[in-house]
Amino acid sequence: MKYKMLNSVVALAFGSLLLSCSTPVDPPSPYGVLPTEHQMTWQKMEYNMFIHFGPNTFTNVEWGDGKENPKVFNPSAVDCRQWASVAKAAGMKGIIITAKHHDGFCLWPSNYSTHTVRESPWKEGKGDLLRELSDACKEYGLKFGVYLSPWDQNHPAYGTPEYNQVFANTLTEVLTNYGEVFEQWFDGANGEGHGGKKQVYDWDMFHEVVYKHQPQAVIFSDVGPGCRWVGNEQGHVGETNWSRLDVEGYEPGAKGPNPDSLNMGNIFGEKWVPAETNTSIRPGWFYTPSTDDKVKSLSKLVDIYYTSVGRNSTLLLNVPPDKTGRIHPNDSTRLMELRRAIDESFKENLAKGKLTATTTRGNDSRYAVTNLFDENYDTYWTTDDDVLTASIEMDMGEETTFNRLLLQEYIPLGQRIAEFNVEYWDNSQNSWQPVTKATTVGYKRILRFPTVTASKIRINITNSLACPILNKLELYNAPDFSSETSDVKSASLVEKNKPTIIELAAVEEIKGFYYVPQNKVSAPNIQRYNLSISTDNQKWTVLKLNELFNNIRNNPLRQDVGFDQPVKARYIKLEPVELTNEGDKYAIVDFGVLK
Repeated sequence: MKYKMLNSVVALAFGSLLLSCSTPVDPPSPYGVLPTEHQMTWQKMEYNMFIHFGPNTFTNVEWGDGKENPKVFNPSAVDCRQWASVAKAAGMKGIIITAKHHDGFCLWPSNYSTHTVRESPWKEGKGDLLRELSDACKEYGLKFGVYLSPWDQNHPAYGTPEYNQVFANTLTEVLTNYGEVFEQWFDGANGEGHGGKKQVYDWDMFHEVVYKHQPQAVIFSDVGPGCRWVGNEQGHVGETNWSRLDVEGYEPGAKGPNPDSLNMGNIFGEKWVPAETNTSIRPGWFYTPSTDDKVKSLSKLVDIYYTSVGRNSTLLLNVPPDKTGRIHPNDSTRLMELRRAIDESFKENLAKGKLTATTTRGNDSRYAVTNLFDENYDTYWTTDDDVLTASIEMDMGEETTFNRLLLQEYIPLGQRIAEFNVEYWDNSQNSWQPVTKATTVGYKRILRFPTVTASKIRINITNSLACPILNKLELYNAPDFSSETSDVKSASLVEKNKPTIIELAAVEEIKGFYYVPQNKVSAPNIQRYNLSISTDNQKWTVLKLNELFNNIRNNPLRQDVGFDQPVKARYIKLEPVELTNEGDKYAIVDFGVLK
């Protein structure tokens, strides 16, 4: 009896020892600021459609002035179901529409404006484009978002303290009548420049209105708070892209963070404000017939996908309906080509075989590196708290050809990885050889590199702000879509106080002029200007005084400006009044006349 009791005690002690050895290890503590549940839902959407539509569609300008007759808005065959079906087929998850642009024209019959679809002949003034689009989004399983510009060049209260409440009322109207809104898009466009009206926006009030009526909505602006602009409209976020941003002391618009901060985020930023990359499938944001043959090429759009979604950003691609109110066939065809290209690139995940890591948190199977192969977003591999560098090796068991690597960080616990590199095993050299290197990972990072054939690949995390956490590893061999070279052209830099004058061979009749800026957001391009003409280079007639090149700061493309009626001239003088970036010189690629 005594012997049996002793054995029982030993067995109990041994069992207790086993239990203590298998005690689960706590997961890593969150690092830094974190995304909200709504920001996570938004991030996973990845790819959405932007719709710019309004009077500008019919006047062929980028920014209307609020003086346009609402009767110009008269699309003959608006079909929001077509927009939604195109977006769905393209692989997009939501649509954001310019419900009110800077001209103040409302695409719904607002009670707070007299510049709306109600005053247009479209559907005899009884139409409501927001209703039609929100219904179409529901039908096609897409999320619905709205853009409302706080700048309003039509409303008489703009430029007064009373206007902020008018805008808040307008915002309330939109956010309470059309169902769930996944994203509220604000920009900081403000005022009319030298001597023009300027509004001191009450951003706190505007945000309160959004969160009161649509608490799940992610708010876009230069400083969020939900997501941020990337500092350009060309379609690329920084190769380094932190989802954190310093926002104290900044506001949307001219007082926003510098372009580098917007493009790259801030490594220790005080708020979680992830990047949204917005660009247009055409040169401008609104449809014009002259750009039917200028839809971005497939290779350019594929490149944009990698420099946005592939760099820890979402992609908001603008597809402007034409004058009939339908997406033009050139645009929809290109979108389908892009969908096929993306599907073809990522149809076969080559990541397989034996996966090992130099270290695993507490040797606990819950954090095993094999979690990178499963489909559960919330399982991941990580290390002990004090281990900030590590390597992951994948032995595929056979020679495999690849040129793309996809990694995902588990961002609900914070963004951590600051630097890593990739190697492959070279059998002929019997050593590891470099493939590529990068900085941040974030929600998703897709690396492109020259094609490699190897049986083993290794990812070395060389710098992490806290213990690294990854939840996805995929490998692909994507087709070559011949990424295009940069379209940034060299520019002449001219002293700011010197106008640019062109001389024609003789006095000619001209209809307007064009100015080609340098296609760089950081360039000192002309934003406001004076334009004069002369027949003798002595007596000058001013045709344009303190005029604005619309949106040239964010989208520096060729500007074509027509005159009210043809004029006769031999000399044309362009004088800068204000530059997009301060400096002693202004940039000019080309300047000429329209005949």
